[in-house]
Amino acid sequence: MGSRGEQERRAGGGAGGLPGRSRRRQRWPGMGPPGGRGSSGARGSLQHLLLFLLFVGPFNCFASYSRATELFYSLNEGLPAGVLIGSLARDLRLPTAGSQQTASLQPPLSFTLASHGLGGQYVQLDNRSGELHTSAVEIDREALCVESSGATIFGGSVAVSSSSPSPESCLLLLDVLVLPQEYFRLVKVKIAIRDVNDNAPRFPVPHIRLSVPENAPVNTRLAIEHPALDPDMGTNGVQTYRLRDNYGVFTLDVEENENGERTPYLIVMGALDRETQDEYVTVIVAEDGGTPPLVGSATLTIGISDINDNCPQFNDSQLNVTLYGNSSLGTHVATVHAVDMDLGSNAQITYSYSQKVPQPSRDLFHLNESTGAITLSAKVDGDTPRLHRLIILGNGPGCIPAVITVLVTIIKVMMRPPEVVPRFIANEVEGVVYLKELEPINTPIAFFTIKDPDEKYKVSCYLDGDGPFRLSPYKPYNNEYLLETTKPLDFETQQLYEISVVAWNSEGFHVKKVVKVQVLDDNDNSPVFSEQLIELSIEENNVPNAFLTKLHATDADSGERGQVSYFLGPDAPSYFAVDKTTGVLTVSTQLDREEKEKYRYTVKAVDSGFPPRESIATVTITVLDKNDNSPRFINKDFSFFVPENFPGFGEIGVISVTDADAGQNGWVALSVLNGSDIFVIDTGKGVLRAKVSLDREQQSSYVLWIEAVDGGDPALSSTAKITILLLDINDNPPLVLFPQSNMSYLLVLPSTLPGSPITEVYAVDKDTGMNAVIAYSIIGRRGPRPESFRIDPKTGNITLEESLMQNDYGLYRLLVKVSDHGYPEPLHSTVMVNLFVNDTVSNESYIESLLRKEPDISVEEKQPQISIEPTHKKMESASCMPTLVALSIISLGSIALVTGMGIYICLRKGKKHHRADENLEVQIPLNGRINLHMLEKKPVEISNI
Repeated sequence: MGSRGEQERRAGGGAGGLPGRSRRRQRWPGMGPPGGRGSSGARGSLQHLLLFLLFVGPFNCFASYSRATELFYSLNEGLPAGVLIGSLARDLRLPTAGSQQTASLQPPLSFTLASHGLGGQYVQLDNRSGELHTSAVEIDREALCVESSGATIFGGSVAVSSSSPSPESCLLLLDVLVLPQEYFRLVKVKIAIRDVNDNAPRFPVPHIRLSVPENAPVNTRLAIEHPALDPDMGTNGVQTYRLRDNYGVFTLDVEENENGERTPYLIVMGALDRETQDEYVTVIVAEDGGTPPLVGSATLTIGISDINDNCPQFNDSQLNVTLYGNSSLGTHVATVHAVDMDLGSNAQITYSYSQKVPQPSRDLFHLNESTGAITLSAKVDGDTPRLHRLIILGNGPGCIPAVITVLVTIIKVMMRPPEVVPRFIANEVEGVVYLKELEPINTPIAFFTIKDPDEKYKVSCYLDGDGPFRLSPYKPYNNEYLLETTKPLDFETQQLYEISVVAWNSEGFHVKKVVKVQVLDDNDNSPVFSEQLIELSIEENNVPNAFLTKLHATDADSGERGQVSYFLGPDAPSYFAVDKTTGVLTVSTQLDREEKEKYRYTVKAVDSGFPPRESIATVTITVLDKNDNSPRFINKDFSFFVPENFPGFGEIGVISVTDADAGQNGWVALSVLNGSDIFVIDTGKGVLRAKVSLDREQQSSYVLWIEAVDGGDPALSSTAKITILLLDINDNPPLVLFPQSNMSYLLVLPSTLPGSPITEVYAVDKDTGMNAVIAYSIIGRRGPRPESFRIDPKTGNITLEESLMQNDYGLYRLLVKVSDHGYPEPLHSTVMVNLFVNDTVSNESYIESLLRKEPDISVEEKQPQISIEPTHKKMESASCMPTLVALSIISLGSIALVTGMGIYICLRKGKKHHRADENLEVQIPLNGRINLHMLEKKPVEISNI
């Protein structure tokens, strides 16, 4: 593979490997000689071609077609965008961009792809310079050229190229048109895609199994049918195979066929013995020839197949057996057993007598050819030989038989044993009696007749063995005995009983008759759950069809009667399901603990007997909590009305929040997101408090955001808006803004007309509502004629009531009370209004000396009216007289009516003003002296500006 610099210069070089240039007009198989300069023969061909063109001049299209040219380039697959493949202008020896020839060429030289098929997406052609570069679409040789050799892309199709320079070439074909007409030609560009080692070998199957016979000789070769595949070509393909563990008996070899395919062969290097080790498990590794090499692996299991290389063998060569002469037919004498180490049919053993065994011995003793059991098959009498030599052969396929000798010695008995003759009442097959369980007590099984063949001895009998059976004489018959049950049989307790009826004579000789009783099952047991109360738990928001548990019930009955099916009880919700056969309990929907936390229902286990029996268990399911609910405030917005000056850390209100989750997930902590320097919240109780006393005059309302965070992981949260509105308290007395000082004064000219405004008292109150409604009143006067001035209780305007006379000149001092309408107690301030009645101010120092003296002011006996309504003057007789006179002129009756109405209205308004004065004014002793500094409820500083 060429270096990166070489690829960028010439994209891996041209065909022929010339650096910096590509081979032009290369001779391909099946093509004629290339055009251009060449040998003298080439020049002669060119002359003939020119003569031909002159002859067919009108058909000049053939001349253009003859100027077709081929260029061949090569580059590695997987190169990034922008790598230079080649320069068409340079390799075609056309004028390059920037030369004098191209500067004067009109129109300029251009290069164009004739088609934009599959091949065009992998390259970028500069229309001016003719330079060919790789595009952003990466070239993958294995994806483009899926054929094993020489694939070519023709404008979007892939086919095997017969004209490729090598059998492994993958060609990208492009048609480029060169213009203008004087340079016109069709250029066939062939780009060979070189393979790089970008694919590791891969076995088609992860596990490969190979069988080798245990008698395989050394150097045995077995082909591995699943060789590794590598899409890369040449040396980048699979080159070698190896085993990670060869166990000292295996190795690998690789054979290559005429198509270049490499097949691994397993070679046996040592002796194999299946009886020693029947399987070898290793890993086969395939490695390619790239740098660095890439590998792939698969598990290789080598199984050693059995051959018949072992023969049967007896553990002993001779077996000695003793047999009583009075033994009954079918008595077991002995069992021979041979062993063959092979498998399957190679290990099958049959038993037979040797030809050396005489026929009388064969007739007396029966040999089971499959099991090797020897039993007594004929009666022993006085003529029977007392010693029998039984030679038994153990036969295996293709083997010499193994031999064992059984010596049977018969002990002669002088008397014949008693006889036991059974007659079965219950169902009996080959000595086995079948009884159903739950048969009633005293169910008869069989009659037994006991007798002495010689009729010389007294014979008795008894029952030997455990079980609910008894053998009793059956009267009035002698030597007849009845075998019956003593209690019901239970299949689940015991299925098979083996008892013996033993008969013995007076000489002590006894005989046994074995009886097997098989108990037949009945559907007498209900299924039994392993737990009657099945307690389960599952997290909420489970996936649909989530597994809950597997119900398990057992039935002691056998067969179909013991097969258990599972069903849900009628109280089970529809979204629970149980598999009838397996007992798997599932829930088909998501459970929500907040919707329901506990489920309790029944399940049934039913057997397949007739009639079926069932049992019931209770299932309880606890849905475990997950943190899937955010805290929820009772309201999105909370509003609290709090009086100002509320004490610090007093309870403003309670923020109620809930979380539907349980436990730690439902624990909620509250915090103040903003305003935490003023407000604090009790995280447990949700009580909102202010750290300091709140002043409405500084801030009338607060907007807080409260965050509630639960204790889950991850935690969930929510927020709520809290609005705190401060209610006003009358905690601020009116503040007098004008006059600015008790020492200021105003000149009032004597010519001022009555009713003219003189000055005003202006005050404000920081409170709100009724607490900020201000009333003005004169509570003290001093001057030549102090009643000459009046103040409007609502506006604070001071007006002249009467005309000023010559003797009214001088300093007037009016003590004005400014009071609010606060509840429960109004607050007030006072200010001294100084009026100097004169034509001019000729001596200011004199006036200032008067102002500095403590005024001796008496409080007026009649308190001024304070009302938020328009001020009404007290009706005086002087003002009412003109009205009465005018009314008397109109009508005496009207005078009486209007007079009564006027008096009524005046009295009503006077009572209202009087009640308002009682609520708003501070009671001051009448006719007493007043200290201006002690009069104000709260001192107010007034200064000259």
